[in-house]
Amino acid sequence: MVTVADQPLTRVRSSKAPAADVLGRIGTLETRLARNAGEIDAAQAVRYKVFVEEMKAQIPQEAARRKRDADIWDAVCDHLLVLDTTIEGDAEEQIVGTYRLLRQDVAQATGGFYSASEFCVDALLKRQPDKKFMELGRSCVLPEYRTKRTVELLWQGNWAYALKHGVDAMFGCGSFPGVVPEEHALALSFLHHNMLVRDEWHVTARPELFRNMDLMPTEAISMRKALAALPPLIKGYMRLGAMVGEGAVVDHAFRTTDVLIVLPINNISGRYINYYGADAGRFAS
Repeated sequence: MVTVADQPLTRVRSSKAPAADVLGRIGTLETRLARNAGEIDAAQAVRYKVFVEEMKAQIPQEAARRKRDADIWDAVCDHLLVLDTTIEGDAEEQIVGTYRLLRQDVAQATGGFYSASEFCVDALLKRQPDKKFMELGRSCVLPEYRTKRTVELLWQGNWAYALKHGVDAMFGCGSFPGVVPEEHALALSFLHHNMLVRDEWHVTARPELFRNMDLMPTEAISMRKALAALPPLIKGYMRLGAMVGEGAVVDHAFRTTDVLIVLPINNISGRYINYYGADAGRFAS
């Protein structure tokens, strides 16, 4: 998912935001957290365009009327944004990508993690009482901005945020399109046989929602074809050093088949830490 561009990246400073507010810049794009309710609302509008208009997700009637993808977690999460500063208008009009970030301390004080509705994350947390977790969710980018640079900035923001808050591990749902896991037998089986969480990181889908990922014997799996069948976001997580939980879950509202991605900070490939910087300074403003 994240690759180094062939040519040096030009950084352009924007006069619209103080340097301390911006987590990274590449060209005319910048990443930072949402500053106010208006920017969160605009991020929800971007999510609506991607999840509802493009992916045909089904959302509550009131949210559909407002053309916003919104839920109760939005009020407690931090919202990472990517903005195109060349778009005329306010920051709300410049948002082209977003990620939702939820730290463990905040989740425990406000009702838990979103992923816990599909996966047994509480058991994972209890086995790791000395570690700080962060949930990544609602990742989306407008179609015309699905480029290396946008993805790099999203990860720049995630990495800088994780370092700031002393996060030890990230997790979140990764999605396959459609509600029939068997249609993704090759990719799901590849993940099951090669990327499954182990030992203290073990986590499973909730028993009442559990769908088997072991749909093909390992000898029948072509690694090349399986990697090609993985959604870009999940493939990107795998390159970083992530693992997947045991069992998939069908999300009928979003019309996806979900797996749980688990990424301990210590697992992150050295090449990516070197690329972004151990202090997240590679694209810092």
